[in-house]
Amino acid sequence: MNKLAAVTYDGIHNSTGLLFSFAKSLAAAVKHSPWPEHAEDIIATSGFAFRMWVAADLCPSSTSIWSFHSQKPWAENGGIRCEYTERLWGQDDIEEARRLEALSQIKRSIDRGVPAVAWDIGAPEWGLVTGYDDDTQTLSVLPVNGAPAKMPYGQLGKRELPLLSVLTVAGAGGQTPAEILAGTLRLAIGHLQGEEWCDNAKGLEAYPALIRHFGASWRPEAAWNREYLLGTYAALKWHAWKYFEKAGQDRLAELYKNTHACWQEAFRINKEGTANETEGRQRMAALLEQARENEKLALDAMREILARGMAAP
Repeated sequence: MNKLAAVTYDGIHNSTGLLFSFAKSLAAAVKHSPWPEHAEDIIATSGFAFRMWVAADLCPSSTSIWSFHSQKPWAENGGIRCEYTERLWGQDDIEEARRLEALSQIKRSIDRGVPAVAWDIGAPEWGLVTGYDDDTQTLSVLPVNGAPAKMPYGQLGKRELPLLSVLTVAGAGGQTPAEILAGTLRLAIGHLQGEEWCDNAKGLEAYPALIRHFGASWRPEAAWNREYLLGTYAALKWHAWKYFEKAGQDRLAELYKNTHACWQEAFRINKEGTANETEGRQRMAALLEQARENEKLALDAMREILARGMAAP
């Protein structure tokens, strides 16, 4: 058996407890790799701090509908090299081959001393694979919202939501901080403009899609859906703020500090139950409108930075 010791999610900042599972798992994997210097920034530099997706019915699963293969180039913008294997719907003919390929990839990563990021290893979310045992044909897994467990090799990619997605950190990318910043700005601009595959409202358009649920579309029974979305995006915005602060982008840091505060306060109001009062709903809508204006200003600032050549090409 080959199992990594002391792998946890400790130290990954999660202001609401609902940080998006891929982002949280990626940060933890980088933190436990030989390249931990990239862990603090990776949620922002991979672009995930800027992504938003809102389904018309507020289904929490909307956050996990995207082009999974983008994981590799997005994560690699953050200064690391990655390996990636996937098998999606309608690809039953390659299911076994891709599962074996993913298992080999996981083993290589564990042998390097780095946990692997994988989909649906104990909950239909991303989590970490921390070990393998060829004798028992089992993986040691650490679900993002649960305790360490074991999973048979044969269940990889074949659990509750039978998709295969495995990302591993394989090395350092070698980019300069300026190059990482430029790539991050491009990713952020694309995400805020909704330039990715998904039928749900995305980017800045996610704001009105969510805000309407604090008005005419209010449903008291959707409290958990609202909590999940508010908590997911509040936690992500914190990482955008802190990255820009560290990168010396004061204007963007201030905008995202305020954006995070708006989402965090809306999350608090919803969680404490005062959202069921008209005043609470109006306050949450106003907070999200303010956050939207901040991000519109941030989008303009990012375009200006790139246009003026203030970040590496």
